[in-house]
Amino acid sequence: MSEQKLSAAEFELKLKQYRISKPEYEMICGLLGREPRSVEWALFSALWSEHCSYKSSRVHLKKFGKTLTPSVMQSQGENAGVVDLGQGEKVVFKMESHNHPSFIEPYQGAATGVGGILRDIFTMGARPLASADFLCFGEPKADRMKVLVDGVVRGISGYGNSVGVPTVTGATNFDASYNKNILVNAMNVGLVLEGEPIALSGAKGPGNDVVYVGAKTGKDGVHGASMASESFGANNEAKKPNVQIGDPFYEKLLIESCLEVIAQDLVVSIQDMGAAGLTSSSFEMSSKGGLGFDLELDQVPVRDSSIGPEEILLSESQERMLLICEPGKFAAIEKVFARWGLDAVRVGKVRSDKIMRLTWKGEVLTEIDPSLVVDNSPEYKRPYEAWLPKRRAGDYALPTAPASSEMKAKVAGVMKERLTGAVWASREDIYHQYDQRVGAKTARGAEAQTALLRLPASGRGMFVATGCRPKLMQVDAQIGAYDAVVEPSLKMAAKGGYPIGVTDCLNFGNPEKPEIMSEFVASVEGLRDVSIALGVPVISGNVSFYNETEGRGITSTPAVGLVGLRADVTKVPQDFFTAAGNTLLKVKFPFARVENGKFCGGFDLARAAKMVKQTQAWVNSLPILSSQVVGAGGWFWTLAKMAGEKGFALSGAAESSEELRATAFDFGLYELIFEVPKAEAARVLAQLQKDSGADASVAELGETTSGAIRAWGYETSGSEFTQSRHQAWRMDFE
Repeated sequence: MSEQKLSAAEFELKLKQYRISKPEYEMICGLLGREPRSVEWALFSALWSEHCSYKSSRVHLKKFGKTLTPSVMQSQGENAGVVDLGQGEKVVFKMESHNHPSFIEPYQGAATGVGGILRDIFTMGARPLASADFLCFGEPKADRMKVLVDGVVRGISGYGNSVGVPTVTGATNFDASYNKNILVNAMNVGLVLEGEPIALSGAKGPGNDVVYVGAKTGKDGVHGASMASESFGANNEAKKPNVQIGDPFYEKLLIESCLEVIAQDLVVSIQDMGAAGLTSSSFEMSSKGGLGFDLELDQVPVRDSSIGPEEILLSESQERMLLICEPGKFAAIEKVFARWGLDAVRVGKVRSDKIMRLTWKGEVLTEIDPSLVVDNSPEYKRPYEAWLPKRRAGDYALPTAPASSEMKAKVAGVMKERLTGAVWASREDIYHQYDQRVGAKTARGAEAQTALLRLPASGRGMFVATGCRPKLMQVDAQIGAYDAVVEPSLKMAAKGGYPIGVTDCLNFGNPEKPEIMSEFVASVEGLRDVSIALGVPVISGNVSFYNETEGRGITSTPAVGLVGLRADVTKVPQDFFTAAGNTLLKVKFPFARVENGKFCGGFDLARAAKMVKQTQAWVNSLPILSSQVVGAGGWFWTLAKMAGEKGFALSGAAESSEELRATAFDFGLYELIFEVPKAEAARVLAQLQKDSGADASVAELGETTSGAIRAWGYETSGSEFTQSRHQAWRMDFE
């Protein structure tokens, strides 16, 4: 373990190579009581990276607390969160980012993002049930954007379809702030049934075997965690070797073999090799369990005989796991993995002390307490300012309404403008590339506002949705964070469900900039407060900082994934009009609206919780045939989307309403559209008004038609509008 003394120039080069600052180096020397040895540079570089250590966010993430209740069985600290749904069903879910790799190499970056989140789920012993994505791209005509959109979508579909897990919902945003840094966030939801164990990752049992399973180790993804912890410069092509390469067919084999050995009680603990590869999996398992390992790195199966110990430690080759088993059970594990065509190799032993001993062909590379690396990383308290809401004081104020005679031209103009590019276009060309129904549990897929799955044991419906609107974040980070949870919750309520848990993926720029850190803190506190108000715990998550290129950062984007529940998958309102001659109603809750880059009005969290619960109650008690939450395009745009092959005609009263004319294309928070049978319309309207009181206004808009869309003299058809929205995508992405 002898080390050569570095010259000053060599020392500076090494700091740069391993992305360790001088103060951090001094911390390392203080912890070790000496200078780090060669392999220890690699260990600290990986595990003290922002990506692995959360060193800029940890102090604020503690504000979420660790929610453990009779229903929340596992919260922050494991690979994913676990919620007990009762009736013999437990749901496991998490959301992760793969932003940096996807910008450098979009296909593999997105594909391995899907693979990574799947491993987080089945590592817990859960069978992956469904995936979702949250994507942010730059302007459609920005440099490389066609390549990025195409590569990311093909990567998600190529991996997800091949591994046999449906991608059922998601969001795709376009904004100039993502021109140089796209966001690729992947979510997966898994299921554990009655009698199936939940697997954890902490090391147990001195003398137990440490076993490497899965694909062989290559040189791909070395220093990937460190790369994902820094801003981009002008030349990102050189970082392609940092991007991992995935094989979904290996992943499918790994899913089945891991679930089999977990179900057979052959595994003491298990951890996937994600960011920082074998380094993170071994050191985190060791630190959590308070027991060290003897690891023989030369026993690790490799693709390339020239690979060295540091590359083995840092490789992020995909489809690999590390597990611990009793020595007497190794033969059974080896047999299972051999049947699936995968390696299962003993690479070490669990020690009785807290020392991690790494060897290479008999040479001791280091003997170190893993807690020094895992639990003693810096915790930076980056400067930030207390959040001052960026909203206007005063009462809610409507914009000036056009005269009825001016509305035909206004509607025609807005519709024409929005149907000339991808921003407002249908996302059909994306989600039609995804296999949404493999596994036969998808009741509603990506065409709906929220996906709905059938739970196999109970027959209940489980919702999956993503949330966060970058346009709102650009106005106010706190309200944007509230909305990230409230909007998808309302979408679930509009189908008769209620959210049961939140996972987050916090995408931000450079945390060393106070203005970015201020938005981060406001978002974290906003997510905490809204989750408490709605009674929906944040049970897992991820932080992605340094989404910045040449000093320009993205819009702060705290994306979330929600899981919800309803009693069944029948009698769920449709997303599109069901028949001609039905009555259309609009419910408007008096929340803020956006005007000239400011919020007008306020945001009351207690009222938001009441709104979600009231909407759920309406849908489960009234004859609502179809429903949607009005989006950023306004209520008229939402009606047109709901038309599908049918249409609608506004009533004379609706056309005369100054408020409806003023808000037809308005970005308001929050509104619902309900389609109800004409014979029941008066009763439903009266009930909505009675239940709402001062908390909402209810308006009758008109009725559904067999195909025509008619309003203020403007006329088109539902099928023509639907086709135009589809074609608008291809104007930018042929």
